[in-house]
Amino acid sequence: MELVIHRYLPQTTVEGPGKRFCLWVQGCSIRCEGCGVPWTWSKTHGTVISVEELFQHIQKSKVENGIEGVTFLGGEPFDQAEALGELARKVKTIGLTVMTFSGYWMEDLRKRENCQALLAATDLLIDGPFVKEKLDVSRPWVGSSNQRYHFLTSAYQHLEFQLMDIGNKIEVRILDDGTVSVNGMATQKMLSELFDSKEYRKVKNTVGKT
Repeated sequence: MELVIHRYLPQTTVEGPGKRFCLWVQGCSIRCEGCGVPWTWSKTHGTVISVEELFQHIQKSKVENGIEGVTFLGGEPFDQAEALGELARKVKTIGLTVMTFSGYWMEDLRKRENCQALLAATDLLIDGPFVKEKLDVSRPWVGSSNQRYHFLTSAYQHLEFQLMDIGNKIEVRILDDGTVSVNGMATQKMLSELFDSKEYRKVKNTVGKT
């Protein structure tokens, strides 16, 4: 079984609770207006990889990075629900949690037979489309006020009344060639202020120097 993916990070602390492996799938049938990652919409721009190979990367990250779970982002994860459901099942066998994002509503996903395996393996589901008129990054991991948290197992139920204490964060990685990679939740204004800051320019100018 194969997936079309955009990229993955072996370790991140801003895409869900704790330290996590994060997988962005490629392809989205919803295509919300104002989406922050429209380059993940087309399936033709992704990389094809087997579920087993991804699982091996996750196992390696558990050993080397001590991750507690895996997060599925998009694109739209439920557009590839069967393959992700199989990957999620494997992830749970090694004691990791699963967090899944979707632009669909949970009530609609529950009506689709091919989505049941992924839902069954998901501990924390965030559902609902991004609505640019409802832009709100005050809650962790979401971008608009209509989006909802569903604690489908007891794994993260303790966070239900602590969400406002968590807040949103971003990670910025500057590679040796100067390429900048950002993940997490932030508005375009916040990112512009960051990249225009003296602190960012100072760090970027030292990359690759000894």
